[in-house]
Amino acid sequence: MNLLATTSTVAVLSYALLSTVYKSVQTLYALPTDVSSLHNAIDNEALPSVDVIVPCFNEGPRTLSACLESIASQDYAGKLQVYVVDDGSGNLDDVAPVHETYTDDPRFKFVMLRENVGKRKAQIAAIRRSSGDLVLNVDSDTVLAPDVVTKLTRKMQNPAIGAAMGQLTASNRSDTWLTRLIDMEYWLACNEERAAQARFGAVMCCCGPCAMYRRSALLLLLDQYETQFFRGKPSDFGEDRHLTILMLKAGFRTEYVPDAIAATVVPDSLRPYLRQQLRWARSTFRDTLLGLRLLSGLDRYLTLDVVGQNLGPLLLALSLLTGLTQFALTATVPWWTCLLITLMTVVRCSVAALRARQLRFLGFSLHTLINLFLLLPVKAYALCTLSNSDWLSREAASVPKKGEQQVVIRNPIAGPNATGASGVSGSIRRTDLSRASSRLVTSDGVRSGK
Repeated sequence: MNLLATTSTVAVLSYALLSTVYKSVQTLYALPTDVSSLHNAIDNEALPSVDVIVPCFNEGPRTLSACLESIASQDYAGKLQVYVVDDGSGNLDDVAPVHETYTDDPRFKFVMLRENVGKRKAQIAAIRRSSGDLVLNVDSDTVLAPDVVTKLTRKMQNPAIGAAMGQLTASNRSDTWLTRLIDMEYWLACNEERAAQARFGAVMCCCGPCAMYRRSALLLLLDQYETQFFRGKPSDFGEDRHLTILMLKAGFRTEYVPDAIAATVVPDSLRPYLRQQLRWARSTFRDTLLGLRLLSGLDRYLTLDVVGQNLGPLLLALSLLTGLTQFALTATVPWWTCLLITLMTVVRCSVAALRARQLRFLGFSLHTLINLFLLLPVKAYALCTLSNSDWLSREAASVPKKGEQQVVIRNPIAGPNATGASGVSGSIRRTDLSRASSRLVTSDGVRSGK
């Protein structure tokens, strides 16, 4: 039984050493630098055009309305075009009034897919029919601050940058104890992990809710992005991480813009949260294998970052497993393991509270228990089931009845002051779409991406 105690102690000490070095260096590199003079000047005459792409699948009307209103309210002075792609939703009758609100806004176009093809193919359907210099992907449950497009565009002035992401917060932070923890988790992921990676122009995942891409770079990678496979099977989730890795492989920089704020809806209960984490863990493991080839050409910190994120949890899991076995067989508490994990939790949460200047981060210590007893087993299961590509959270969409066509709402007629209204009014039923006026044009090539 001494072997169990020794193994647990060695594992947790190794984890403590690795985590201390990794987190210390990460915190150092995540500190803001004075780059105010780099991208302040922006010529309104030469502003790049931006296409905002919003894929939707069974999104609630209120949530979608808030998302589109935030896009319509952007203060960007350049050309802005919005493509809302309905990915074969079964609730089209419910969201049709939201669509109708923006049909007189010349900036908005609605692409209606005949059946659910997945978020990635829905994005590609819009990318291939749009033409803006920059492409901003926005999740349909995300609300953007009014200056997000402007700030991301300013960062993208550097032609070496292929992608940039904004800072994510939880729009439903106050709903439950879990949403509060996830909001803090997002802050740490953005302002520690992404901020440190951005120091070297190599953010490893430009998160899906709010990420901007350079079209010229995107077009070079679109076929690879669309046809991702893992062990011979199509891989459909983890699109944001995979596209970011492809950008880095192509030699482009990927950046983080902390003052471009996007608020997104997060799971408010454990079951959907764990499903989300399982999907993300599989995606991370898959693309980490792809990203290993990049490390030799990147700063050495990125190697430490990959080791810290992948080896650290394995050491912690080994320590926890041997400690629990020791307790079960001998009724002996692995004190060293408990004390070290507690100490590291207190230090990390205290540093976060100081950096964020918010005492609520002391409560993030509760996340350690979730990590130890829920997330580590989920990651272990993800590692053992990497070939599984189920989304886990998708509901089946209703396929249109025979004779109901796939359409694109073109919005060719609009007044000079047309903007997206915030209210939800009017009603368009699915069967009415085929009878619509000249605003509707059939589109048979969207599903294939042509």
